[in-house]
Amino acid sequence: MGKAQYDADSITVLEGLEAVRKRPGMYIGGVGTKGLNHLIYEIVDNSVDEHLAGECTSIWVTLEADGSCTVRDNGRGIPVEMHKKGVSAERVVLSTLHAGGKFDNSAYKTSGGLHGVGSSVVNALSEHLDIKIYKNGQIHHDAYERGIPVVELVDGLLPVIGNTKETGTCINFLPDDTIFEKTKFKAEWLKSRLHETAYLNPALTIYYENRRAGEEEKIVYSEPDGIIAYVKEINAGKTPVHEPIYFKGSMEGIEVEAAIQFVDTFEENILGFCNNIFTQEGGTHLAGFKTKFTMLINSYARELGILKEKDSNFTGADTRNGMTAVIAIKHPDPIFEGQTKTKLASADATKAVFTLTGEELQRFFDRNLETLKAVIGCAEKSAKIRKAEEKAKTNMLTKSRFSFDSNGKLSNCESRDAEKCEIFIVEGDSAGGSAKMGRNRQYQAILPIRGKILNVEKASMDKVLANAEIKTMINAFGCGFSEGYGNDFDISKLRYNKIILMTDADVDGSHIDTLLLTFLYRFMPDLITEGHVYIAMPPLFKVIPKKGEEQYLYDEKALEKYKKTHAGGFTLQRYKGLGEMDAEQLWETTLNPENRVLKQVEIEDARMASEITEMLMGSDVPPRRQFIYDHAEEAEIDA
Repeated sequence: MGKAQYDADSITVLEGLEAVRKRPGMYIGGVGTKGLNHLIYEIVDNSVDEHLAGECTSIWVTLEADGSCTVRDNGRGIPVEMHKKGVSAERVVLSTLHAGGKFDNSAYKTSGGLHGVGSSVVNALSEHLDIKIYKNGQIHHDAYERGIPVVELVDGLLPVIGNTKETGTCINFLPDDTIFEKTKFKAEWLKSRLHETAYLNPALTIYYENRRAGEEEKIVYSEPDGIIAYVKEINAGKTPVHEPIYFKGSMEGIEVEAAIQFVDTFEENILGFCNNIFTQEGGTHLAGFKTKFTMLINSYARELGILKEKDSNFTGADTRNGMTAVIAIKHPDPIFEGQTKTKLASADATKAVFTLTGEELQRFFDRNLETLKAVIGCAEKSAKIRKAEEKAKTNMLTKSRFSFDSNGKLSNCESRDAEKCEIFIVEGDSAGGSAKMGRNRQYQAILPIRGKILNVEKASMDKVLANAEIKTMINAFGCGFSEGYGNDFDISKLRYNKIILMTDADVDGSHIDTLLLTFLYRFMPDLITEGHVYIAMPPLFKVIPKKGEEQYLYDEKALEKYKKTHAGGFTLQRYKGLGEMDAEQLWETTLNPENRVLKQVEIEDARMASEITEMLMGSDVPPRRQFIYDHAEEAEIDA
């Protein structure tokens, strides 16, 4: 069978580029750091698609000293021949939305960039983009400024700037600072994504280099053992119950690959991928895997007499507690929910993964009885713990369900319209008192907490549920919680659209924020992923000039700027804590929606977020110590 053709005729045009700069969030998810890094991912994904087509073995990703990024591959190179629109096919790809070789199966059998907007969106949102294409023994060149071409074509074709024996595409781009809030790429997120890509593509080598001043670094990502090595890396530092289980198969054009390993800690960590894209919110492929795995374990447990006739089945959570798994599928025409592809919606993926999981795992377990018993043993332990925890949870909820605030601290708002209501979790009774007096009673609830809450990463469920502050928050939010052994969480019952953490602007305040976020992330993650969690930003300073209006300044940088730009004398007041503000000041600076500054809490990389939470808040000291050493220069120390 010959190689798929990839030339000018492979490029299909659907529509123009006009809307990208006006509504960038529709295409890259936002204009913060998450959207910024997404630009690199779009270009890298195009190179990975070349690898999936069997045409690329190496990708080079460089964070340049000038703040730009360069992505180079040794694939076939974007087509440069004349397109039917009358210009080089490359010009069509880079300057037209929904133009590419991925809308039929002639050039790519599977692809992550199926929306066909990657290159053109990056181009539209870049201050400048430079592209070199190594093809047919020549180096072809083009360049753009904010999506507009600045290189003159020669009879409709790209100018040739040299000869070469290489093939591939090299794109350098600098994000547009009039579009993005910040234009400095997050190196840690990028490295995590590149390493992940190497695990998913064992025959691909990725060369990463950071040339930014003070950050110089070179890493080669090559993982010939693929997702088996990925699972082992995720489980590093934990005690495995068995060696990884691996299978690979295909059904109706959909290829399914999976690696599974149980460890002695009872948590579930299942990562799903479709065409190398991490489906952060899961989707149909994971639904098929989970359903079949639960059915299989219950069937074997009854067959072996571990579950008696009178016993109820293990729940899905029981069978997966302790599981780390990577489920990666290749789909010729996947359907995703949203441009950023966080959830797979293809119904045929459920059937393919369900069927292949059943066939392959049954074959494996029939030949590996000891591993099967070890896996069922994990489900047994989980079921016992679940039943004990359910009893503790029932006791806790029974005592407090009908008392909206079990310890009397909550000052609730008058409205019951959840869309308009917000709750402030406030550090200390003093600040809580000012907040209660200064708030808008119609829509703002105040819940003071005393000191640092329990670190849930280190605590057992019974201790978590016995903690007064945590119980109060669970009852106040009204939506239940999910953790490990079941899921009583129902976001539709959430009583407040915004949950705002309001702590002092110092190290202790940051520690309390971290503990609260750990609790929310482990027990109510949907509150974060659905955008309900915020951190209040109270000012650090108040300046009272001899002439002019008083101003609140939120950090040291703002103070330095004020000093440079303000000519006359002024009095400086520093707030060491929220408790030092009276009710009027607290309303004016931190509570009033018209004036306040809030940070919305987001999760860019779910896998990295879980790993860092476990490292920073868990019991294993050496990795945390190393992290502190590695990032000591980035720390902000209280004056």
